[in-house]
Amino acid sequence: MARLTVEELASVLSLDEFESLAQQYMTPAAYAYVAGGAGSELTVAENRAAFNRIRLNPRVLVDVTSIDTTLNLFGGKYEYPILLAPAGYHKLVHPDGEIETVKGANLAEATLVASIFSTVGIEQMSAASTRPLWFQIYIQTDRGFTKALVERALASGCEAICVTVDVPVNGPRDRELRAGFKLPRGVERANLSSLGTAISAASHRPAGRNIYAATHGADVTWKDIDWLRANLPVKLLLKGILHPEDAELAMKAGCDAIIVSNHGGRSLDTVPASIDALPAIAARVAGRVPVLLDGGIRRGIDVFKAIARGAVAVLVGRPYLYALAAGGASGVARAVEILRTELEMTMGLAGCTALDQITERYLL
Repeated sequence: MARLTVEELASVLSLDEFESLAQQYMTPAAYAYVAGGAGSELTVAENRAAFNRIRLNPRVLVDVTSIDTTLNLFGGKYEYPILLAPAGYHKLVHPDGEIETVKGANLAEATLVASIFSTVGIEQMSAASTRPLWFQIYIQTDRGFTKALVERALASGCEAICVTVDVPVNGPRDRELRAGFKLPRGVERANLSSLGTAISAASHRPAGRNIYAATHGADVTWKDIDWLRANLPVKLLLKGILHPEDAELAMKAGCDAIIVSNHGGRSLDTVPASIDALPAIAARVAGRVPVLLDGGIRRGIDVFKAIARGAVAVLVGRPYLYALAAGGASGVARAVEILRTELEMTMGLAGCTALDQITERYLL
């Protein structure tokens, strides 16, 4: 089936529409993997419900003829505060996988956080990108391999390393298991290929009662963050922080930014929505390092709410995968365009013209 053309994509008006469109291009098992979460998926639902509970308190009679969404982060300029979150296995939704995603990010002038579980190697992704990538990792049981992988990312020009810290063991993914999901033939973790086929191409979830994964270590502690920080010449972010005390420890370890995230509800069920965990963490951080938010973003108004609660930027995951499935690179670009436009509309209607003006004063 041919994917949507640019003209057809123009009629897609919201990110939610991409999800239903994507299912025409994805196998049921692939859709279950992308859409599903942990356990009863209560946190998956709460990530959206929490945003919907937040009410805005707009101001009027403000000159909004010029709205600026520029973000200055790590000494660089971003045209808007929206990044593409790390997500694995893009070949599940498009035959060209992450290369097509990179092309979409190029079209949108978006920064992509490449996943350790990408189906295309970080070198190929970086070569295809018109702007530096960030690279997400899990620290492996084999710390030597982790060091070598980080060195590959740095040699490829990645300007930040993002360590996911909230999955020491597997969580119960009921929907995924019921669908019988496994990596299809020809789809593998390209960045882990040197570890052998058993890890790069085999099922990502052990069978039976084994809760441990071969793709990341269950023995990772703050000492490993100290070790990584000491050997890393670029920015270091921790993704998966929900507790203010962990945010404090991250800063003590020298991390350059914190990503408040519950893994999209895919790890531990019944934890708070990311947007609800954000204010306490932002208060604890008190501007010492940037705080970003991941989880539940579906509309530009959500981006506004996240910034009002203390984030400097957001990461979007599932929606751009659905857009990739439905429209390839142009779909990814269209998804970002929708979010950017809605954010600008929200800013204008709320009565503010720059990101640094978005504060709790606009929330009830």
